This record gives sequence, C-alpha cells and structure tokens, in this order.
Amino acid sequence: MQLRPNQRLKLDDTDDQLFYAYPRFVTHVDEGFIQQLTDLYRDRLKPNTRIFDMMSSWVSHLPEEMQFSHVEGHGLNAEELARNPRLNHYFVQNLNENPQFPLPNEDFDAVLNCVSVQYVQYPEAIFSEIRRILKPAGVAIISFSNRMFFQKAIQAWREAPEAQRVELVKGYFASVPGFTTPEAIVHKSTLPNFLQWLGAPGGDPFYAVIAYRDNSI
Repeated sequence: MQLRPNQRLKLDDTDDQLFYAYPRFVTHVDEGFIQQLTDLYRDRLKPNTRIFDMMSSWVSHLPEEMQFSHVEGHGLNAEELARNPRLNHYFVQNLNENPQFPLPNEDFDAVLNCVSVQYVQYPEAIFSEIRRILKPAGVAIISFSNRMFFQKAIQAWREAPEAQRVELVKGYFASVPGFTTPEAIVHKSTLPNFLQWLGAPGGDPFYAVIAYRDNSI
C-alpha cells in the first residue's frame, strides 16, 4: 500500500529533532505492555545475534538474561540513547528527512520498533530499508499501543481506529516485496485476568506486527 500525501501529514510539521531535543526519561507504556513485549522478544529473538533497535530511547525492553552479539540503536535524542545500557552503538538520524539507514545489507538478525511506527511519514521507504539490512529469515517486530504524541503522529494513524492501525502496519510490510505474510498479536488489555474480573480499568492495549525476510521473492 502507498499512503496518499495527506495521510503523511502531521499536525506539528516542525523539525522532529526540535521536538525530541530534550530527553524524556520515562516509559510511554505501562508495565503490562512492557512485560508482554519483553516476553515476545524472549520468544522470537535468539541470543548472540545482531539486533537493530530502531527509533529507540533509554530502554530497549530486551530480556535481561539474553545476551546479543551486537545491539545497534537509533533515535532522535543522543542523551536518551547514551543512557541505554543494552546498546553497543547508536546513531541519531531523522528518518522522515532521510529514510536510508547507514547500515550494511543483510547485517542484522532482527529489527525492533517499539511505540514509534506512528511517526513514520514514509513507511514504504523505511520498511524497504528494514528488509535490506535483515539477514535471510531475519525478523522485524513492530509493537505499539494506543498512546502517541498526537501532534507528531501521521494523519493515517491519527484517524484510524485501533484495529485499523494493525492493518496499516501489515500494509507497510506488504508494500515491500520480500517479507513473509505479517502476523499480528493483539491483546486488548494488558491487565492480569483476575484484575479484569474485578473490574479494574484496562491497561494499555498491546499490538505487535511481525514479519520475516523472505528470500524466495
């Protein structure tokens, strides 16, 4: 799928690097979401592999007990990235200005993106780059909830119901030849079942869309 020009627009179209100039040492989702994401990484990632954490921050939510041969970080705030203990190296780049990663072909076993895909204005270019840097059968895991910096999310994301955002990310993968059929994981509430039964307010919903590099195409 190709987004229309108006679907790429943001309410705040000033330079993204100005918006992210000051570090935010907070987590943007609740503990239930983070636990599910870490469990997903534990299930889908392999130790001693090379990981690219795209649009990262001061925490990567990787399982503490898993060691990787290299974790490359990327983001818009160097101070946040410098505080991330899992990163072996990082770079700062505005992907909406320059979507090309300064990374070699087929160099990573996994590409991760947590609660940031809603800000990408040219997902077709970004997902093409994700495929380029993935090794054969490498995995891409795109996770998100219903939270966002509203003024920085693209129109297609802002106006889509939550369920439709899953289809949007599936469409990003489908726009690039060479990915497997995307798989979606949807958990509407991240609260434990017993708290839901007690009528507690719902936690942050958890969504993940996963695809692998398919070299048969």
